[in-house]
Amino acid sequence: MAKSRDTAYFCQNCGYESAKWMGQCPACHEWNTFVEEPVAHASSSSAGTKKITAGVVKWESLGEKGEKTSAFSLHSGRGAKFPEEASGGFGDRAADTETFEGGQAEGYRYAAMRRSSRSKALPLSQITASDAERVTSGIGEMDRVLGGGIVPGSLVLVGGDPGIGKSTLLLQMCRNLTDPKQMADHPAKVLYVSGEESQQQIKLRANRMGEFSDSLLLMCETNLSDIQEAIAVLQPQVVIIDSIQTMYSETVSSAPGSVSQVREATSILMQLAKGLGVTIFIIGHVTKEGAVAGPRVLEHMVDTVLYFEGDRHASYRILHAVKNRFGSTDEIGVFEMKGNGLREVLNPSEFMLEGRPEGASGSVVACSMEGTRPILIEVQALTASTNMMYPRRTVDGADLNRVNLLIAVIERRLGISLSQSDVYVNIAGGVKMKEPAIDLGIIIAIISSYKDLVIDPGTLVFGEVGLSGEIRSVSQAPLRVKEAEKLGFHTVILPQACIKSIGKLDGIRLIGVRTVRDVISAISSLGR
Repeated sequence: MAKSRDTAYFCQNCGYESAKWMGQCPACHEWNTFVEEPVAHASSSSAGTKKITAGVVKWESLGEKGEKTSAFSLHSGRGAKFPEEASGGFGDRAADTETFEGGQAEGYRYAAMRRSSRSKALPLSQITASDAERVTSGIGEMDRVLGGGIVPGSLVLVGGDPGIGKSTLLLQMCRNLTDPKQMADHPAKVLYVSGEESQQQIKLRANRMGEFSDSLLLMCETNLSDIQEAIAVLQPQVVIIDSIQTMYSETVSSAPGSVSQVREATSILMQLAKGLGVTIFIIGHVTKEGAVAGPRVLEHMVDTVLYFEGDRHASYRILHAVKNRFGSTDEIGVFEMKGNGLREVLNPSEFMLEGRPEGASGSVVACSMEGTRPILIEVQALTASTNMMYPRRTVDGADLNRVNLLIAVIERRLGISLSQSDVYVNIAGGVKMKEPAIDLGIIIAIISSYKDLVIDPGTLVFGEVGLSGEIRSVSQAPLRVKEAEKLGFHTVILPQACIKSIGKLDGIRLIGVRTVRDVISAISSLGR
């Protein structure tokens, strides 16, 4: 008989399992991603009944009193029944399964699947709109990113750097969901599960935000079996897991935060979300490379992946989706961190342009479409002569390869030599823009810095630049111009092909350009 392995090697990027260490993962082709972890073995009595001792789960309400605590004894094991406290919710749907085999975790998972199977398969035409109706989170910027609101039964992953405000954002969402005024006297029941902070620590943070309803329950636990029991008894509509790296399953012998534990925990939470119809938000840490820590398969398992980004030393925060099965990934939400929590920024363009330099070259305002919203941003460039053989190209907020392409266009089509100059490009505000419409802004900012030409601060530019130096049209040009007019801009430099879709406007001047040579003439007439 072959000897059973005590450890195995897992790819930290995709979760691929191997019996030995390998330099390159054969699944995702990443290098040096394998780590050694223990492997859980099934016991010889696994076919029989798994005995688990009775446990006590405690959770605390974050309402006005704060000291309210309820405790339930949740018994599990062979012949165990669902708790009486679950009557009218989870318990009545599993009334025909008075006993279950395999212990508490397996029992509740089995009952969840039984509940899901009772719904049966229905033709799409017979499903009413209310079955797929979204629930507002009470935060307009978050609903925008989610695609219109929270989808019941979905699994949402929220990632971000430590201390950026992920827990604050979700705790603020919980406050709105449980507020009778916000929810039209129908507050949702929300369970906040924390594995990183104590009840007292979370209560102190909650006090800075304001009053909380008794519908928000707090549970400090890392054992997934106890969390499953609490969800089964309480039947909340929304559950927050803070964070997935602290959760562990007793069926996996590796440490919390490992590839095996993160994958198993996410699998269990996914079954709970789909089986019970509860929306689960998972908070995940971010690695130094900027990706959510844990296997890449984690992002494939969830329905939505949100990233909460920003400079910890600045007040702004940006929420955007990199995956969304129920909406677009183009929308962004902008927040400002205050002492009492996060404040929505309803006009990001005005917020991003605060503190613009006056009378300085190398600065111009460009417009980028983020979903359905035009965002006005300041593009900054600095050119400095260098004696190095290879001049430096540094970019923050835009794609470096795209900027190198635009520099080549400037040199070839305009005859401006930048081979002896370092070029620095920055999108002010810490945002990352990838839309090609900011190409024209980057080119004008570089030329402005190189020629020490100050661009009129009332000028907005947008347009895509091709390799032959042509200025190509972009989408939603009328919305971009209207946003510029609303913020007091009096001149817009845009592709000539976009002017027909805009028409004549009073109080704002439109300058159409066809090539980068036309751009030189345009900014020369506006510069000073």
